[in-house]
Amino acid sequence: MAGSEIQQLLDMVDQGYDHKSWHGTNLRGSLRGLTATQVVWRPEPGRHNIWELTLHAAYWKYVAWRRLTGAQHGSFPIKGSNWFERNEADDKAWRSDLALLGRMHRSVRDAVAALPAKQIYTKPAGSKVSNFALISGIAAHDFYHAGQIQLLKRLASK
Repeated sequence: MAGSEIQQLLDMVDQGYDHKSWHGTNLRGSLRGLTATQVVWRPEPGRHNIWELTLHAAYWKYVAWRRLTGAQHGSFPIKGSNWFERNEADDKAWRSDLALLGRMHRSVRDAVAALPAKQIYTKPAGSKVSNFALISGIAAHDFYHAGQIQLLKRLASK
């Protein structure tokens, strides 16, 4: 039973990021084909843009990976935490940060796949929630921000 729970969690993580899901666009799909000019657009000053949402998602995948593996703080490739300001359209930098999101996704997915079944409901060090809640939360986080990105794209096109 526990092995199938790991598979269910992997399915959730995959659907939130880049696998087909019943409801529509996932995180990776919401970012497909966007240019740096498109992802730096803001609906108004002080609001996050698509690029910042992308890095925010990458950062929290990193945090989940770190908690699942017991890795130390400080290994996220960009200095800072949670929100990373991006204002200038730079296609090379955008592609690099998009690749970072992909690497963070693969890392957390690999950590989920390697999680011993008996640890699904334990709380990792530094976390207030169980591994199950952490992993399902990563999938929900991707879906949430995919929806925000879809809305930002629609607003920008008006």
